Amino acid sequence: MFDNLQDKLEGAFKVLKGQGSISEINVAETMKEIRKALLDADVNYKTAKTFTEDVKQKALGQNVLTAISPGQLLTKIMNDELTALMGGSVEELNIKQNPTVILIAGLNGAGKTTFTGKLALHLKSQKGKKPLLVAGDVYRPAAIDQLEVLAGQVGAEVYTNRESTDPVAIAMEGIAHGKKNGNNVIIIDTAGRLTLDDALMDEIAEVKKATQPQEILFVVDAMTGQDAVNTAKVFNDRLDFTGVVLTKLDGDTRGGAALSIKSVVNKPIKFIGTGEKMDALDVFYPDRMASRILGMGDVISLVERAQQQFDEKEAAILQKKIRKNKFDFNDFLSQIQQIKKMGNIKDLMGMIPGVGKMMKNVDIDDNAFKGIESIIQSMTPHERENPDSINQSRRTRISKGSGTDMTEVNKLIKQFEDMRKMMKQFSDPSAMAKMQKMMKGMPGGGMR
Repeated sequence: MFDNLQDKLEGAFKVLKGQGSISEINVAETMKEIRKALLDADVNYKTAKTFTEDVKQKALGQNVLTAISPGQLLTKIMNDELTALMGGSVEELNIKQNPTVILIAGLNGAGKTTFTGKLALHLKSQKGKKPLLVAGDVYRPAAIDQLEVLAGQVGAEVYTNRESTDPVAIAMEGIAHGKKNGNNVIIIDTAGRLTLDDALMDEIAEVKKATQPQEILFVVDAMTGQDAVNTAKVFNDRLDFTGVVLTKLDGDTRGGAALSIKSVVNKPIKFIGTGEKMDALDVFYPDRMASRILGMGDVISLVERAQQQFDEKEAAILQKKIRKNKFDFNDFLSQIQQIKKMGNIKDLMGMIPGVGKMMKNVDIDDNAFKGIESIIQSMTPHERENPDSINQSRRTRISKGSGTDMTEVNKLIKQFEDMRKMMKQFSDPSAMAKMQKMMKGMPGGGMR
């Protein structure tokens, strides 16, 4: 995510490397490089110019403490200003009314229908809502079919009227159905439209007028960069939408839309799409995104994703097994599958400070665990539950069954054994007590 922008900003900061103080000259040179980096990332020119001027004035107005370098100070200022540029704080959905009506709008191909399904899953699993999806796209072939499939995947209800070609009537019917059916959130999917098509723009304005939605979300493809911002302005002038959704942020995104859209239309980014899977939708946190753009990671989001996937009861059972040295390949496979549910592996690595930069040129796809899973799935139930029983003949059979080389099987089993020993060590209260005692004897008395 934003790899090219990260590289160019890092190059800009090198101007201050080794400098003992911040001066008008070295800051001006750094700002010039930062402005170039932002423009290359397809950030709106006016936004880039105003942003670098603000950073420059704040940098020149501060003294550099002896404990930090000019580069570190500028990074802190950049982080604060990027956060402010993208909205400052998270903007939650307004879903207090019962039912809450949410209208989805955007261009053709922006990913509105997919987002509609993702939003339903988010509201259902994270907010405990009972969403209804309304199929209001009467123009695109198979749009209704797609929404029905997505609704089935996320376990949501869908309202359709295949006989009607009136999106306003369908929207109102959907709201009436939702009220009768006890749905507390009604999400209306609409047809994609071109900003130049006045008839279609008038049509969605009529849908808004009739439905009086609490939220109007403008869905835009982040990969279109500055075009996304220009389109957002036109839609906002007609609809006065309440928030923006940036899709395909996991692709080759330069970052222009994320960095410019708030300053141009003065509407918050509320969600970002980070993959094709239905759970690949994140609430947009400006401060966390700023940290990621500057290569500082995003540990909070990583922990939140983990919390969503790991069950507390299962974790307690697993902890008991580890203490008794009963952790087996079934448990190991279960942990891998839970990690996979958290999202793209490379994206997850990018959330760890410092690791994203190291992994930048490393290609990690969603099949990264495929070989390990094949090996474990080629074991018998007895072997999975009793790893110590896997002798040489069993390893040969597992290798053939999984279609992997014997060295890969041996390597996995060795890594599993080492991991099990380490887990046992750290779960042993006496070992922890010894470690704490040892640390107290160190200079400074260990950890405080």
